[in-house]
This record gives sequence, structure tokens and C-alpha cells, in this order.
Amino acid sequence: QVQLEESGGGMVQAGDSLRLSCAASGRTFGAYAMGWFRQAPGKEREIVAVIGWSGRTTYYTDSVKGRFTISRDSAKSTMYLQMNSLKPEDTAIYYCAARDYSGISYSGHDYHYWGQGTQVTVSS
Repeated sequence: QVQLEESGGGMVQAGDSLRLSCAASGRTFGAYAMGWFRQAPGKEREIVAVIGWSGRTTYYTDSVKGRFTISRDSAKSTMYLQMNSLKPEDTAIYYCAARDYSGISYSGHDYHYWGQGTQVTVSS
């Protein structure tokens, strides 16, 4: 079992930056892949970025490439999402997720553990 807790959301203006954190507990932190997903009002949940067990493998959805950076710190059992140059279309609830395997997956259905979510609101 893995327990996840997000933090770092908030209300910002377009062009600002935020860093989301996801603190993990339970299983050995380096044993599983993790990711960030988001859901905007009236829209389906979508992948934002995922990272493999070692941190060397990452994937970003096209809309955040060059602006967001996913990382993980094994010493702190924490995953991060650095979000720069935020846009109004980034407004959503952001969820941290982990799966029972070390390799990444692009589908939210392959992630077994989820945090409660943190709201990110970007105004124009």
C-alpha cells in the first residue's frame, strides 16, 4: 500500500510559477512509478507527467512540455511538479498517483494509488 498527500496548489496569475509536492508513505519509495494527473471542470482526467522508479524516465503531455518539470527525491519520499509559465488552461485539480510497478504508464487506469488532489487556479 502507498499513501499519497499533495500540497502546493493555489491561485496564481498567468505567467507565474508553482511547485506541487506529493509526499509518499508505505512501500519503499523507489519501488514504483509515479505521476501527476489533472482534471478541469467538465473535462476528463488527463495525464500531466509521469516518472519512473529511478527518476531517469519521464514523460510529459505536449501541452506542458518545456514549462513543467517532474522529479522525485528518494531521501524525502517526495515527488514534485515544478510548473512555470502557468496558463489559465492549466487550471484544474492536480492529483498525485503511484502504480505497483517500477515502469511508467501513460494511462491513469494503470495507477493504483491516488492522493486527494490539490487545486491550481490560474487567472488571466
